[in-house]
Amino acid sequence: MDNEWIEISNAYQNNLKNVSVRVPKHQLTVFTGVSGSGKSTLVFDTLVAQSRRELNDTFSSYIQHMLPKYGRPEVNDIINLPIAIPIEQRKMSGNIRSTVGTYTEIYTFLRLLFSRLGKPFVGYSDVFSFNHPQGKCEVCDGLGFIKDINLQYLVDFNQSLNEDPINFPTFGNDAWRWKRYAYSGLFDLDKKIKDYSKEELDLLLYAPQQKLTAPPAKWPKTALYEGILPRIKRSIINTAEGKRHKKQLDHFVITKVCLACNGSRLNAKSLSCKIEGRNISDLVAMPIDELSLFIKSLNSSLVEDVTIQIVKRLDALTTIGLGYLNLARSTDTLSGGEAQRIRIAKHITSSLNDVMYVLDEPSSGLHPKDIERIYNCLNILKKQGNTIILVEHNPLLIEKADYIIDVGPGPGEAGGQIQFAGTYDDFKHADTITSLALREKQIEKNDTHRFNNWFSIENQSLNTLKNISLKLPLNSLTVLCGVAGSGKTSLAQIIRLKLEKKNIDVINISQKNIGISLRSTPMTYLDIFNDIRKLFAKANKVSAALFSYNSKGACPHCKGKGVIVNDMYFMDDVVSECELCRGTRYASEVLQYKYNKKTIVDVLSMTVSQALSFFNEEPKISVGLQAICDVSLGYLKLNQSLKTLSGGELQRIKLSSFLQKNGSVYIIDEPTNGLHLKDIDHLLTLFDKLVERGNTIIIIEHSLKVIRRADWLIEMGPEGGKMGGNIMFSGTYNELKKSNDSITRPYLY
Repeated sequence: MDNEWIEISNAYQNNLKNVSVRVPKHQLTVFTGVSGSGKSTLVFDTLVAQSRRELNDTFSSYIQHMLPKYGRPEVNDIINLPIAIPIEQRKMSGNIRSTVGTYTEIYTFLRLLFSRLGKPFVGYSDVFSFNHPQGKCEVCDGLGFIKDINLQYLVDFNQSLNEDPINFPTFGNDAWRWKRYAYSGLFDLDKKIKDYSKEELDLLLYAPQQKLTAPPAKWPKTALYEGILPRIKRSIINTAEGKRHKKQLDHFVITKVCLACNGSRLNAKSLSCKIEGRNISDLVAMPIDELSLFIKSLNSSLVEDVTIQIVKRLDALTTIGLGYLNLARSTDTLSGGEAQRIRIAKHITSSLNDVMYVLDEPSSGLHPKDIERIYNCLNILKKQGNTIILVEHNPLLIEKADYIIDVGPGPGEAGGQIQFAGTYDDFKHADTITSLALREKQIEKNDTHRFNNWFSIENQSLNTLKNISLKLPLNSLTVLCGVAGSGKTSLAQIIRLKLEKKNIDVINISQKNIGISLRSTPMTYLDIFNDIRKLFAKANKVSAALFSYNSKGACPHCKGKGVIVNDMYFMDDVVSECELCRGTRYASEVLQYKYNKKTIVDVLSMTVSQALSFFNEEPKISVGLQAICDVSLGYLKLNQSLKTLSGGELQRIKLSSFLQKNGSVYIIDEPTNGLHLKDIDHLLTLFDKLVERGNTIIIIEHSLKVIRRADWLIEMGPEGGKMGGNIMFSGTYNELKKSNDSITRPYLY
C-alpha cells in the first residue's frame, strides 16, 4: 500500500540538497552518516517540525501560543505523515521538586495506594504529597534538604558596610541590595561589623521582614527591611538569580539533609501511615526492581486497579535497564541517556498507536548490554503499530534496523545527500563512508606496551562504590566501562580527587554545558573575531568596528540580527529574513571591503576547516582553528551558534582548548558521544598523540572501537545501582578477551 511510506519531496533545509526519500511506516528506521551530514536536519528540523506544526495548527490560536514552537521547514511536500513524538537526548529540567516518581506518575498511584491501604488512615492522597501543604515537611518545605549559610565566607566581619563586606554581587558597595542596609538608618556605615552590639548584629544578619519605624528620607516608602540571611534564603537560593550566581553561592551555601524528615520530604503524620511496616518514603527509596516485587506481593481487592498501574510502569523501567534507580531520585541528577530511557518507558505503557516516535541517539551513554534492552523496548513500541525513527551511529542498532538511510557523504556543505536507502543486508555491500566503516576490520591493541608508572587507590568509597582498590598505568589510555549506573562516574570522581591531592594536573572534561549563550559561536569561543576584524580593518584602512554586526557594521533595518520578528500575539511569531541585508546582518556598504578577495560575510560563513586554510599564515587565528579540526569539528561554521551543538560536540569544543598540555591527566566522559565510526578514528589518533606527549587519558566509554584500542581496561558492575559498584575486571584488552567476563567480553567478537 502507498500509504505505508512517508514520502519526503525536495527538502532543502540547512545543508540538504533537495532531498527526496521514502521512510517505511510501522518499521524501525535508522538515519546515519558522519557528524554534521544533515541527519538531524532531515529528521528533526524537517520531518518532526512539519508533523508538529500541522498538529499544532489543529488547536486554537490561544493554545498554539503555549505550545512549543517549530520553524517552518524548507521542504516542498511530505505525505502520509504520522503524528511525531520526539524523544530527545537531553537532561530533564532542573526542577528540584521533580523526582523519577513524580515524572512517571508512579508516585501519584503510590499516594492513592497509601490512602486506601495504609494504616493508620491519615487522610486522602494529598497527605502523601511533598508538594502539598498537608503532606510536606514544614522545616524543609518538602525539599528533603536545607541550605545553611556559612557566615565566615559570606561576611567579612573586619570591614564596615562602607568597605564592601558582603561577598555577593548584588550586595556590593552601592548596589541596590546594599542600599537596603546603608539607607535604613540602623547602622553606623563606618563601624566594623565585629564591633556591632548583639542587637545590631541580629538586625543586620537575622531580622525577619518588617516595616521600619521613622526611616530616613532615602528609604523607599513601600520597602520592607530584612536581614541578610533570610533575604538570601528567600530571594536568591533556589531562584533563577541563584542559578546565575551558582559559583558565588557554592562558596558559602552548604546543603544538608533535613533532620526533621530525614530527607523524606514529608511530615511526621504522612510518615506514620504504613503498609506491611513500610511508609511511602521507604518504598520510594527502594530500587525500582525491588519495589515492583513488593507491590506484586500485595493482595487486596481494595487496590487491585492501582497496583496494576504501578507494576506496569515499574516493569517498563526495569525492562529498559533502569531497575537500579529509585523513585526518590531527583530528575535533575539523571544523565541525558537515563532521562531519554525514562521518556521511552513512559510511551511503552501508552495506548497510542500509529504514532511516529523519533529518537536522537538512544545508544548514547549505553553499554552494549543496555543497547539490547533499549532495542527490546523500541521493538515493543513498533509491534504496537508505531513507526520508530532513530538518528544513530551505533553499529549494534544499525544492524538491528529494518531500514537504513545514510546521509552524507561529508559534513556541512559536503553533506546533505542520500547515500543509501534500504535494508541492512543491502547496506553491508554498499560503498558509503558508513557501510565501509562497518565492514572495516577492527584494530585491536596489542599488549606490547610497557607500563613504567602506576597510580593506585586503596579502600575508597563513594555512592555505590564500597572499599574500592585498584591500580592503573600513567602515560596511557585507560577506559572505564560497564553498564549504565555501575559506578564508572563515581570511580572517575575518586581518581580525580586522589590525583588532585597529589598535585597532579587534572583536566576534567564532562558533557556539561561549557557556558554558552545564544550569541556564542566557534569564533567567540576561540576569541578570534577581534583578530579577523583587525585584518579587514588594516587591509582597507577603516575602523574595525565596521566589521562587527553588533556595532557600526550592523544592518540598519534588522539591527544586526539578520531576521525581522513580527509579534502575532496569540499566534506564532513570524520570523522572516531581513530583506535589506538578506540575513547577512551587515549594512551593504560593509560588503565593498575585502580581505584576500573575501568579504566579512564570506569569511563568517566558512567552516572551521575552510577558515584554517584561508588564515594559514595568521598563527593567532589558525592555532585555535587547528585544535577544533583535531577534535573532528572542522565542519562547524565560524558563525554557527553553539546552542545548535550536541553535548558530545560541546565537550569536544572544550577538549580542543586543552590540547597543548603535556604531563597532564585527562578525565573525559564519553568523548565518542554522537560520533560516527570514522570520526572515532580521528579521536583515537588524537588520544595517541596526547599519550605520546606524556599525558594520561582516562575515559568513561562504551564504544567497542575505543575499548579495543585501550591500553588498560577497568570494568564496573555487574549491574547498576546497588547491584553495581564492584570492579569486575582490571587489565589489558587481551587479558579481557581471555577472561570469563560476561559483561563486555561477549560483544568483542
